[in-house]
Amino acid sequence: MSKRNQHVVPHDGEWAVRSAGSQRATSIHRTQGEAIEVGREIARNQGSELVIHGRDGRIRDRDSHGNDPFPPKG
Repeated sequence: MSKRNQHVVPHDGEWAVRSAGSQRATSIHRTQGEAIEVGREIARNQGSELVIHGRDGRIRDRDSHGNDPFPPKG
């Protein structure tokens, strides 16, 4: 499975989860909260980033699930 960022975006009055670079929605949900939950799980499984867009399409939040390039030294 590729590490593509997942985007939560407005979609015809609902909310969609879509992989970066894809025109097709992975899934469509009634609420943004539902879409965020699904997108977060996909991003967590892929080790990628969840990008949350507002109704205007602009990015409003990010949630990274990738490998930390600067892990704590112990």
